[in-house]
Amino acid sequence: MAYTTIKKPSDYFNTKLYTGNGGTQSITGVGFQPDLVWLKERSQAEAHVLMDKIRGVTKRLRCDQNSAEDTLANSLTAFDSDGFSLGSAGEVNENSQTYASWNWKANGAGSANTDGNVTSTVSVNTTSGFSIVSWSSNGAEQSIGHGLGVAPKMIIMKTRGTADGWIVGHKDNGWGYYQVLNGDNAKISDDRMFSPSGGSDPTNSLWWTNSTAWVSGGSTNCIAYCFAEKTGFSKFGSYVSNGVSGDGTFVYTGFKPAFVIHKRTDSAGDWRSWNNKADAFNQNDKSIFPNTTASEYDTTSVGVDFLSNGIKWRQTDTTNNNPSGGTFIYLAFAEEPLIGDNPATAR
Repeated sequence: MAYTTIKKPSDYFNTKLYTGNGGTQSITGVGFQPDLVWLKERSQAEAHVLMDKIRGVTKRLRCDQNSAEDTLANSLTAFDSDGFSLGSAGEVNENSQTYASWNWKANGAGSANTDGNVTSTVSVNTTSGFSIVSWSSNGAEQSIGHGLGVAPKMIIMKTRGTADGWIVGHKDNGWGYYQVLNGDNAKISDDRMFSPSGGSDPTNSLWWTNSTAWVSGGSTNCIAYCFAEKTGFSKFGSYVSNGVSGDGTFVYTGFKPAFVIHKRTDSAGDWRSWNNKADAFNQNDKSIFPNTTASEYDTTSVGVDFLSNGIKWRQTDTTNNNPSGGTFIYLAFAEEPLIGDNPATAR
């Protein structure tokens, strides 16, 4: 795989922490106009809020539950040139509460894509390997264009008009399996999610899904977030944990991580996310669970090091973090690449 042309990863993905003021405010310092913003209150229990440029401002999806899209007034009210604007909604801007935002750059409101047997609307950034895809399910098998130009490594799908779960496909699980972002399930075997048509994997232009397997009634508007791997910027892989406290499994990414999500696949266990802004130095003890409303989890008994070339799990537990012999998938985005014009230094 060729080295990515991205010299500054924060031009395409960035974590921004902020404190709510209970009124209105503009969050700046993201470094670009984001097209997907994922918001989560850190200081107390509250739902995750995801908004994107295709669906539009105030159009809320919550990854910790299967609820349909709704309108959250006075929430994210604008995608700005260096961040986003907020209203007074407590989920995103309660006075004195602290928040995390994860921001991705795609390509605005998107355009029509006719690569599949259904026309999709695609907002894509081929440099960073990220696309937002909207389409209407029809209660049958569909092929859907994703616009990446290379096969995706991970796809996250959600219905907009019905209360159905978040469906996650990951290349290291195999496309005949899926996991549920709003649940703690082990991976589930069902090739109707991502590879019907006799087991066809996603290609450089499209993926397959049979909406009867995951859409109530088979017909509604849907959204997907699709990710390709870019050397030095993003990594989608798997590992086996070793259960050794203080000297857990090392996972090579080829860059200093800025954001990591991992999930056990062989057993039930929570999704966990870690970022480079919540803790400035190793060990990183602060994590957020994408599948729950819980506040940020902060304990030295569970932690990870972000190294110049990867992830080093430090502490162990019996389920979610470095148990003995657990199989995990992960996604990671870079703070700095290991090689190139802007190489990583030690954290």
